[in-house]
Amino acid sequence: MSFECGGPGLLAKTEVKDLGGIHWPILYERGLVAKQRGDIETALKFFKESAEAIEKVRSSISIESSKIGFAGSKQAVYQDLVLAATAKGDWTMAFEYAERAKARAFVDMLAQKTDLAAPLAADEKIVALLASAEDREPILAIFDTDGLTRSAVIEARTQLNQVAPEAASLIAVNNVPLSDVTSRLSSKEVLINYYIAEKDLYAFLLSSTGIKGFKLSAEGLEEEIRDFRSALQSAEANADTLGKSLYGRLIAPLEGDFKGARLTISPHGILHYLPFAALTDGSKYVVDKYSVRVMPSANSLAYVRSDKPIKTGKMLAFGNPELGNPRLDLPSAQDEAIRVAKMFPASKALVRKDASKTALKELGSGFSILHIASHGEFDSDAPLNSGLLLAKTEADEGRLTVSDLYSIRLDAELVTLSACETGLGKVASGDDVVGLTRGFMYAGARSIVSSLWQVDDAATATLMQGFYRNLAKNIDKREALRLAQVETKKSHPHPFYWGAFQITGAAN
Repeated sequence: MSFECGGPGLLAKTEVKDLGGIHWPILYERGLVAKQRGDIETALKFFKESAEAIEKVRSSISIESSKIGFAGSKQAVYQDLVLAATAKGDWTMAFEYAERAKARAFVDMLAQKTDLAAPLAADEKIVALLASAEDREPILAIFDTDGLTRSAVIEARTQLNQVAPEAASLIAVNNVPLSDVTSRLSSKEVLINYYIAEKDLYAFLLSSTGIKGFKLSAEGLEEEIRDFRSALQSAEANADTLGKSLYGRLIAPLEGDFKGARLTISPHGILHYLPFAALTDGSKYVVDKYSVRVMPSANSLAYVRSDKPIKTGKMLAFGNPELGNPRLDLPSAQDEAIRVAKMFPASKALVRKDASKTALKELGSGFSILHIASHGEFDSDAPLNSGLLLAKTEADEGRLTVSDLYSIRLDAELVTLSACETGLGKVASGDDVVGLTRGFMYAGARSIVSSLWQVDDAATATLMQGFYRNLAKNIDKREALRLAQVETKKSHPHPFYWGAFQITGAAN
């Protein structure tokens, strides 16, 4: 069998269509040829077919394109689709494939996890569908001449997407219509969805009335964000100068089309590490002007639950767990947990040896709010191993990992991660961060407050108490966090002390 140039004869072979690892690069190669000839319509056709072939498989199978001589990667397919769509001025199509790129990376990241939990309130049918739809469609399935194995998997995925789309999103790329996203935005809210493609940065501005696209520059963006984060984490005086430059690149070009003071931001690539609240126009910070929430992707808005759970307990707070090393003690975190628990009735604080992973798994589902004041660790090489450090018990070693969260059910209105680096996740090619925030969303949390760097112990305690005081006044979560940051800024002006925290998920 010849693979040269991905010719039409090869595409016509049934066995090639069944081998996703071979089929998609052949289609992509044909699209690249058409693109080089200036035939955008034909290029789009083959790029779309290549993306469809990619999305039929759960994860990368054993035969990779690099081993059979084809150029590019799966994410290159989506990037070329976005570039071609924007060249035509079709921003809706470009947005769709930018989102599918993020979803593909998310699916690949979770591909090796075999114990995914069923969604909340799942019945036996949904549990069975999730198990059936997770089949990896091994390469040997091509020799299943009756096609029953492959057909059963496809049917299970189709049914799962209909009855439990959140669970389906873990194992397959789902196309969420633009209208499903915009319908979840209030009349005074805009969603900024960023997508980086080589030297270009695309910003999709979504509102309840539709979509508008912007083409910006991504040249030098990664270095600028790294410099900004370094200045923030060291509380350097030039942080505002760097923040002003980033504001001019990322916010100012879009600001004239903002509908109100509420922003939802879906970052991409290095932008996941950017504290948008700490950007400044030279006189005011973003936090002074807008209430901001961050979402892993625009499509993840469709999976945010708006209902509030009815629980017997209000808050379960964990603080300063015993980690066996005095250097890891967080006295202010212990005091923080005790203080915030006292702010609500039917609440409980667990500190030191009682602040364990076992206690969280056993008691967590009985409370509306989970507050965890501890250390967090981010593992960029193995993102599913990133986690929160809790006290050890005879039953476990205390580390609550991202992987754990896709296997447990926590039906919480709010999870607050008052810890170090809890908002970080692995930024894959294409992207959708797999971190604690996304994990807690799947475990059933409607909103998550997390941090982007190692935070100051005392300033965080002040900020958290202000945040919960605002919630007790029935202020929505996004605004409650903004007001707490503004208040903390009065006594701790540098954004190092208040800029790390962000909210993900439901805003109200």
